[in-house]
Parts: sequence; structure tokens; C-alpha cells
Amino acid sequence: MTKRVVVTGLGVVSPNGADLTQFRHALKNGMSGIAHDPQLEQLLFSCQIAGKPVIDEARMSRYFTELEIRNLESTGIVYGVIAGLDAWEDAGLEPAAAETPDWESGTVFGTGTSGIDKFRGAIYKLDNLQIRKLGSTVVAQTMASGVSALLAGKLGLGNLVTTNSSACATGTESILMAYERIKSGQATIMIAGSTSDSGPYIWGGFDAMKVCTYKHNADPEKGSRPMSATASGFVPGSGAGALVLESLDSALARGAKIYAEILGGHLNSGGQRGAGTMTAPNPIAVQRCISMALTASGVHADDVEVINGHLTATTKDTLEIQNWVTALGRSGKDFPYINSIKGMIGHCISASGSIESVASVLQIHEGFIFPNINCEDLHQEIELLVDPERIPRICLHKEFNLLIKASFGFGDVNACLILKRYAHE
Repeated sequence: MTKRVVVTGLGVVSPNGADLTQFRHALKNGMSGIAHDPQLEQLLFSCQIAGKPVIDEARMSRYFTELEIRNLESTGIVYGVIAGLDAWEDAGLEPAAAETPDWESGTVFGTGTSGIDKFRGAIYKLDNLQIRKLGSTVVAQTMASGVSALLAGKLGLGNLVTTNSSACATGTESILMAYERIKSGQATIMIAGSTSDSGPYIWGGFDAMKVCTYKHNADPEKGSRPMSATASGFVPGSGAGALVLESLDSALARGAKIYAEILGGHLNSGGQRGAGTMTAPNPIAVQRCISMALTASGVHADDVEVINGHLTATTKDTLEIQNWVTALGRSGKDFPYINSIKGMIGHCISASGSIESVASVLQIHEGFIFPNINCEDLHQEIELLVDPERIPRICLHKEFNLLIKASFGFGDVNACLILKRYAHE
């Protein structure tokens, strides 16, 4: 017998809100977290603006020991652990007892890379024949599974503990992986999420590819412009998002707060065939991912009320909208509301899907649709496909029942998730 799966906890470390309260406020008020980055300017990046969360020392001390902080250089691990522990606490859960793991709880926590700054420092020490100065935390901070391992240790997770990595689709993929684990009865509670390091060693490759904007260095908050006619590339960002997924039976038994229900979703790849490349999506695969997610969830395209898109503020935004129109068979005034948080926080790479999923759950739970900031000049090709009123520029306070969240990543990989408002039973 398959289990119904609900969301009972949320945690987030975002450029426009380093905790859930700040993040919720920023979403509703269209507040940007993008700022000038002096390091990027010093290194002669074309794009000298970025979205970076702000974590002070007092906050760090709540999650890490003094010894951990002394050697901790991986921002991705910092963001991921904080988001994961916050989600666990928000769900009203406690760590397992000291002697025995919680066999029913686990995590799928994704990342793109881990501990690049730590890895860079290790290379310099090795090149200078200083291997004994590497320290004991290099491996834990540079292995991809470092964040999931740390979460497991702090909470005593005894079920599946793993890390996934699928470029910009990582966060949404992690949720679907955790969902399947609970749905099949192999786990009761899972932390699903993803994280991304900050800094030039993560963002430099994208700047070299010329996919980042260089036109708004003097006006950072206007730089990220999804669906805009003047969009000129994405703004790099970083952070982490985490969701506690739980079987409905378990959530009801312990009287947990339920944010939303996950109905299902779909993962696929365009195989880099047709129009697909390492950096561009195969439209047929994107459309199939959307339609298969609907089928797997038992809902019809007409049921979708809100889309939280991938929409990166690049030339591919118009293609994404066309894919939604084709996959749903809806356009003009019949098209669902659609929004992108990237106008506020930039593109958080491997953390994007999880941060955006936290935003999606908040919207469906609290009955609002956050605004598409910096989209005052909607792209003409998009306007021909979708009624501009379906792309809100102010926050709409509106209850709705069904949201579809999608992420599309480098390598031609796709993830699509269906969320439903939970009617308390």
C-alpha cells in the first residue's frame, strides 16, 4: 500500500532571507537579496553582483561547535546544515537518542560541488609539500555527501542518508527522491533539500560562458530580470533550502503542522538529443516531464493554478513559457499564474530547486502568489503567449489548491513536482 506524503517542516538560507521568517517577508514584499560583490569586481568578473546569504557568528554558534566553526570553510555545508536543522525544528522533531539512530528517518540532500574554498587551500598545501597541515576535516568538507553526513550525525538519522547532484535540477530532484522513499513505505520522515557554495570558484565558469548579466553592476537589485525584455543573463546566487517530508499517517498521529501535500512528479532527461545540449534543454523532454508529472499525480492540466518556473532571466525564458503552453495546452487568459523568485535572489544553482520549493510551499499554504520583480517590461514573445495579468508584478493574496514546480538543469535534465493544498482531515 502506498503512503500519502506531506510537508511538515521548512528551512531556508536565502540571499533575501537567512531564515524562514525573513524569507517569507521578503517573498511577499518583493525584496531583493542581490548586491554588489567587491570580490567579483576585484577578480574582473563581467558580472559583479550576486546573491549571498548573510549568516552572523551568533547564528553559526547555534548549529556548530566551536571546533567545527574553527575549521569550517565550506559555505555550502554551512547553508545546508542550517536549513536542514531549521526544517527539522520547524516540523516539531527532536534528534534521536544518543545510543540509537532513528531508523525511520533519513535525508536526501543535494549539492553541485562542496567545499571549493577548502579544496583550493588543500591544493596549495599539497603543492608546498605540507600534507600534514591539511587537517582532519578536508575530506568531510570536500566530499559531496558532507552535508548529508553532518545532518545525519546531528540528528541521528538511520534511514537512507545520501546526496544527489543534477545541476540546477538538484533540489527538486531531491524532494522527489525523498517522496518516493516515503511513498513506498521505506521511510517515515525524510529531510529533502539542496545547497550551493558561494563565491568566485563556483561562479567563475558561468561568467566565462557569458550567461551572467554584466549590465547592472551599478544597480544590483535590478539585475535579475526573468521574463523581461531587458533580461541579459542570470545573476549568480547561493544558499540552501530544506523540507521535511513525512507520511500523512505519521504527521496526523503526532499532530504535526502540515504545509502541503506532495501528489507526485517526474524526472527525465532530453538525452542531449534534438535541440538539447549540455546548456540548453530539449523542449520535447521538458514538455514530457511536465505532462508525465501531471499523469503521475492524477491531476489534469486544467487543475494547475500556479506555476513556479525555472525562468533564469536568460534568452531561454521565452522557450520555457512556450514549453509550458504546449505541455498544458493553455495560453492567454487561460494560462495559470506563473512566477520566478530568481528576480529576488538570482540563480542559486544546485540550491535553486529547494529554495524555490520552500517558496512554493509557503505560497500554497498561506494563500499568496509572490511578485515577479523587475518584469515591468514583459518580453514581447511571452506576451503573445500569455496574458500579462497571469504574470503578477505585485503580491496577490489568493488561496489556491494546486501548484506545479519545475527545475531544468545543465546536462539536459528536468524535474517537475506537483504540490496540493492540504485540506485538514
